[in-house]
Amino acid sequence: MTWRPSPNYGARPDGAGISLLVVHSISLPPGRFGGPEIADFFCNQLDTSAHPYFQEIAGLQVSAHALIRRDGTVVQFVSLLDRAWHAGRSCFDGREECNDFSIGIELEGCDDIPYTESQYHCLAELAALLMAAWPDIHVDRITGHSDIAPGRKTDPGPAFDWQRFRDLLATRPLDGVDA
Repeated sequence: MTWRPSPNYGARPDGAGISLLVVHSISLPPGRFGGPEIADFFCNQLDTSAHPYFQEIAGLQVSAHALIRRDGTVVQFVSLLDRAWHAGRSCFDGREECNDFSIGIELEGCDDIPYTESQYHCLAELAALLMAAWPDIHVDRITGHSDIAPGRKTDPGPAFDWQRFRDLLATRPLDGVDA
């Protein structure tokens, strides 16, 4: 895992707790993989002159707790104990502002291109560790960005195989992990 600290985070509200895992996807520019642009974007260092799309997102300050690249490499941007700016206006199970009580994991990808086996395995392993550390996160509290911000967000999209992910997660031990 690589640590690349983002300035785009804040303290969680007192008593918020961590009880939700949100799966996202991102590619920059859209549909392209492998470059430094996602990390640069999350760290407010994106060269907005490098691609026309970057001018559309100039000035946005967003982040995630971690990014899982296509090869399964993980880049962490925000401490899991802090509130990353990943969900925006959102609601889960009647509770608004999901950033306050969630962990956001980005997958390098887009809605309509299949994710890699490495990403599914890494996400399942990471989710199992998070579930062991925060027992309030359970399978029913792992959701997509599109589910907490319907009409505004579509990720991780129809290309994400939720059943494949859940099957892999079911093979991971969820206890006995030191958090």
